Amino acid sequence: MRKFGNLLFWTLVVLLTPMAAFAQDGGSDGTWGYALGAGIAVGFAGLGCGIGQGLTAGNTTAGIARNPGAAGAMFTNFILGMVLIESIAIYGLVIGLLLQGKI
Repeated sequence: MRKFGNLLFWTLVVLLTPMAAFAQDGGSDGTWGYALGAGIAVGFAGLGCGIGQGLTAGNTTAGIARNPGAAGAMFTNFILGMVLIESIAIYGLVIGLLLQGKI
């Protein structure tokens, strides 16, 4: 967990340093927050959905390997789960595009 915190800290330092270096005096419209929010929305949605899809596919494969007779019922639930996971990624994309439209 310490490595993740360290990585997150230095990532933020690298991303925010150019903004501080090129800051202008007054007249800032504050659109950098929208851009950062759009990137974070799409990134976290993709990350969460990738993890969810990996876990779903792995557990379904393991279940079918243990009980091949239940493959039909498991496959139906697998497809339904993948569709719901993908809808979360689409919500993240929509939020990112809405925030990008405010820039």
